[in-house]
Amino acid sequence: MRVLVVEDQRVLADRICEGLRDQGMAVDVVYEGAQALQATAITRYDVVVLDRDLPRVHGDAVCASIVSGPSTARILMLTAANTVDARVDGLTLGADDYLGKPFAFAELVARVQSLARRTPSTPPVVARGDLVVDRARRRVGRAGRPIALTRKEFGVLEALLDADGAVTSAEELLERVWDANADAFTNTVSVTIGRLRRKLGEPPLIETVVGSGYRL
Repeated sequence: MRVLVVEDQRVLADRICEGLRDQGMAVDVVYEGAQALQATAITRYDVVVLDRDLPRVHGDAVCASIVSGPSTARILMLTAANTVDARVDGLTLGADDYLGKPFAFAELVARVQSLARRTPSTPPVVARGDLVVDRARRRVGRAGRPIALTRKEFGVLEALLDADGAVTSAEELLERVWDANADAFTNTVSVTIGRLRRKLGEPPLIETVVGSGYRL
């Protein structure tokens, strides 16, 4: 899951990022609206956590731009204005959810995960042969055998499932599962794929397409 956090209070923004990364999400952060528009134009995000009261380019304008553009990202709007009228305004702009400040971090995580499950082509439970992946509970099993995956392994498996048999390049996996700080020149993806293959067992489920990437 790839998340963009847009928040001008840097300490709060960095804490949100750290907490979401601890939950296994790939998280990028920007501190103003113009940067948010640039980021969403070049990167596919599942969820955008958007502060409404941004300087320069207001959060409302960012929300409207994302909604009217090609992005399929779900928007969770954060703001200190927590009246009913303020929530209605935010949802009318196209936000998918609205959370007032201050907030409980566990609730933020739950809402982000809920929004990610509502993105197109992401049913909560997916079966491929004897492999069953429960996205909501982050559980994986094969032929009735539970399989324990790390957060990155689960993220790679989700991305391959979303491709529905099409080839996914290492670069695409790096973009979907890791954040902007990931080193594009490391073998991180191939190492993670190797571990995932071993855990999923025989017969192998992940095929390497030489020169192109991987497919399930």
